[in-house]
Amino acid sequence: MKKLSIIGVLSAGLLLSSCFGTSPSSPAEGAAAPPPPSLEVSDLKAQDITVYKEFSTTLEGKQNVEIWPKVSGFVQEVYVEEGQKIKKGQLLFKLETQTLNQDANAAKASVNVAQVEVNKLKPLVEKDIISEVQLETAKAQLAQAQANYESVASNIGYSRITSPVDGFIGEIPFKIGALVSSNMAQPLTTVSDVSQVRAYFSLNEKELLQLKESMPKNTKNLMDLEKAPEVKLIMINGEEYPESGKIAMINTIINSTTGSVTARADFNNQNNILSSGSTGKIKIPTVYKNAFEIPQSATVDLQGKKLVYVVKDDNTVTTMPLDIITTTQKGFIAKNGIEEGTTIVLEGVSKLKDGMAISPAK
Repeated sequence: MKKLSIIGVLSAGLLLSSCFGTSPSSPAEGAAAPPPPSLEVSDLKAQDITVYKEFSTTLEGKQNVEIWPKVSGFVQEVYVEEGQKIKKGQLLFKLETQTLNQDANAAKASVNVAQVEVNKLKPLVEKDIISEVQLETAKAQLAQAQANYESVASNIGYSRITSPVDGFIGEIPFKIGALVSSNMAQPLTTVSDVSQVRAYFSLNEKELLQLKESMPKNTKNLMDLEKAPEVKLIMINGEEYPESGKIAMINTIINSTTGSVTARADFNNQNNILSSGSTGKIKIPTVYKNAFEIPQSATVDLQGKKLVYVVKDDNTVTTMPLDIITTTQKGFIAKNGIEEGTTIVLEGVSKLKDGMAISPAK
């Protein structure tokens, strides 16, 4: 009976072991490692890359000519309106000349008196009644009288004020009846020639050095502005001016107070879109030949240096330092130490380590 009980117990144990054994869904020992991450990669290609540097600018007309009276007088007529387009030689103002006319009449009378005196002395000299010295003195007085008359007559001419250039009339602060003179505080008006505008901008020492390095040189190793690349103008409304301009001047003497220099770019303005006094931005291009553009998302920082992860033949990655030349809107331009066709990782670089395997995706 005891033997049968023992056999029964063993049988029950085997049955329970059969029912509650290892589940098929339980993880087996030595399971496979997860697959390497699939990351986007790209092959680097050397190319000529144009990068634009922007500078704030103020526009001025080709000529801003202040109109000043050369004589004193009351404004008698104003022949133009503010903002009007005018031509060179066009009559702008006329000053009252009554006083000048009186002066001219008096000067003319003096000329006549002096002329009569000369005419009277000539026959007396010929007859040796008086000396030649008296006649020469009379002639000198006649010449002085004529000079005085011509001076007054020219002042009468100055009462008619014309424009020395083509352009647009500015503000006219003095109206009919105002007394004006050559030593007053402000001009009668300003004529602005905006057929061409000049965009002035400033560069600091570093920017000047970079511009010098990027500019074409002449035989004397100086900047050749004639061969300089065309520049763009961003107007105050954010739009790009349709015509390109040329750099016309770069002052290479650094202002010791501001630490900057002034440069100028010229733009044609035949359509009169641009106005003197406007502001905007100048875009100067620099072309980097046989360079590589690296997206910012592909770089990591290490001790102040930029690195990228290069994919090797076995699909493992290793870091490569970059020789950064400049920055772009997309990232960085690198040039030295990179072979064309090098494959770099474009995403997820912050989680990578040297020697880590990836699944490249292009």
